[in-house]
Order: sequence, then C-alpha cells, then structure tokens
Amino acid sequence: MSWYRSAVWFVKGLREYGRSGYECASRNFNPADLEVNLAGRSFLVTGANSGIGKATAKEIARRGGTVHLVCRNKERAKVAKEEIETETGNQNIFLHIVDMSNPKEIWNFAEKFKKEHKLNVLINNAGCMVNSRELTEDGLEKNFATNTLGTYILTTALLPLLEKEVDARVITVSSGGMLVQKLNISDLQSGIGTFDGTMVYAQNKRQQVVLTEQWAKAHRNIHFSVMHPGWADTPAVRSSMPDFYQKMKDRLRTEVQGADTVVWLAVSSEATKLPSGLFFQGK
Repeated sequence: MSWYRSAVWFVKGLREYGRSGYECASRNFNPADLEVNLAGRSFLVTGANSGIGKATAKEIARRGGTVHLVCRNKERAKVAKEEIETETGNQNIFLHIVDMSNPKEIWNFAEKFKKEHKLNVLINNAGCMVNSRELTEDGLEKNFATNTLGTYILTTALLPLLEKEVDARVITVSSGGMLVQKLNISDLQSGIGTFDGTMVYAQNKRQQVVLTEQWAKAHRNIHFSVMHPGWADTPAVRSSMPDFYQKMKDRLRTEVQGADTVVWLAVSSEATKLPSGLFFQGK
C-alpha cells in the first residue's frame, strides 16, 4: 500500500505544504511570538550555508542570537556567513566545517565545541537525498549516515552541554515524506531490494521522528521537537528532486516561509508550552 500512502501524501501536500497553504495558515500567526531578543543565547544550525538552514540562521541573527553555522563546504559556508553578518549586522556568527556523514568528525567537533562554547538551542537541519546507493568511507549508506546517524551522534554528544542551560531546545528538520514510511529497523543501510532514494530519505525522516520521541522521554530538561517545513524552493529540492521541482516550482514556499516553523520552535516562548517530542507540520 505504499503507493496509496504516497498518493495521500501528495494530495495533502498540494493543499497544505505549498505556498498557498502557508498563505492561508499565516492569517492565524501571532507576530508577537517572534518579537524576542536573543542576545546571550547560543544557537547551532547544521546545513546552514543555504536553504532553510541559512534562512533560519539569518532570522536568529536578526534577533541578536549567537549563531554557530555547521557546514560541509568551506567556500559556500564563508559566503553564507558574510551574507548573514552583512544583512543582520550581527557579528556573533561562527563557522565550523563538519561533514555530517562522518561519525568521527562529528564526534570530534562536538567534543571540542563543548570545551569552548555554551549552547542553548541545537537545530538539526543538515540532510541529503542521494538517489543511488553510495557508501561513505566508513562503509555507511550515505543518506542514513547523514540524515539519521549524523543527527543522532551530534545530538547525543551535545546533550550534556544543553543540560546545563535553562530553556534548552533541540529542533530537527524532518519531512512530511516520513508519512509514507513506517519505521523499518531491519534494513538501516538500505541494502535489500531496489534502492529508491526518495523512499530511503522518507525512512530516514521517520527515524528522526522516532529519535525525537525517545530523546524527549529521556531528557526532561530539554524541549525536543521535530518538524516538516512544507515544500520550499531550496537548492536541495532542485538538485535532488528535479522532476518534482519542475512540476511544483510555481507552488513552492520561499526559503523564509519554509524556515518559519523552525524559527518559532527555536525562539518562541509559546513553543515550550507544548509537550516535548511532538512532530509539527509547517503551516
């Protein structure tokens, strides 16, 4: 019945996840939720050199927060850092080059980060959709290594740092695509059967939702949330889903619209009035 779930998800997406869904929902937004001064609070955003990650980092920087950009490509990251500093006037922007598909690199970064910085909010945004089965240098399937294992290692390593702070939060950017997948722990490396990058990505996003639920149960002093940003016009969508992009490009949200729920979850006092561990669909 996977075709049925996919069809239901697509119909739902046409109605809710595109630009028109955002414009409809935005009539009920409360602008005061985002009128906050973030001076003195520290945020770490992975995959922050483009798309939703950069839009999120920029909105946090506008409100005075200290922002740590975790990116894989040094040159693109430097351009993003300069853009954020120029547009927001915030110079408390720090750059860290980390490959989120490399477990050792992630762990070493986190251990160093804990010795040098404080952290109030972790935003797990980095992800990939590789449409053919590729292995990392550690022999890990690349989508799983980046989307699930990388997110797990970074979050786990930084939990002790977050535990030290008041109003600590972890937000993970998942996808509505997870609605077409049930959790499958028997084939984490996607080595059985025909490889479908879109479905592997959806499975990874389901895994992120389950991880968030488990973290929320185990760490009561931190507020966890996981969310779907809607269908946004990002470089990742254009490169990983070209057919989808061509069909939907006039209906997609902007990067800022895609990032709005991430920002709300990261900065609003209203967000933490809701239970920890919930899945939010971007409106």
